[in-house]
Amino acid sequence: QEQLVESGGGSVQAGGSLKLSCEVGWYYLSTNVVAWFRQRPGKAREAVACIDLPINKTYLIDSVKGRFTVTKDDTKSTAYLHMDNLKAEDTAMYYCATSPLRPRISDWWRDGEYRTWGQGIQVTVSS
Repeated sequence: QEQLVESGGGSVQAGGSLKLSCEVGWYYLSTNVVAWFRQRPGKAREAVACIDLPINKTYLIDSVKGRFTVTKDDTKSTAYLHMDNLKAEDTAMYYCATSPLRPRISDWWRDGEYRTWGQGIQVTVSS
């Protein structure tokens, strides 16, 4: 598996919900973190959230706290980004990422820490 496999994107109205899935595959055994990034139209890619797999601790940026959550299913080697109360400004291409080099959790927000990425999935929120 050369890249992570994402699914679950789509179009919703503001206030709606979506759940993104990220199949990590064999990387799941060697990595310590799965992160989510997004790139909004005309903006640089930004970190959104991550999950520290061994301790099941999550980190989120302020603008999504209280609306987004990150979970995992060890039996499926999959991480999920649950997005509730979506806003128009959440419209973006979303990417999950990981690395067998085990990034420092304090640097989870740095995209340079990740070696393996998903293909990207579009989330569109209409107001």
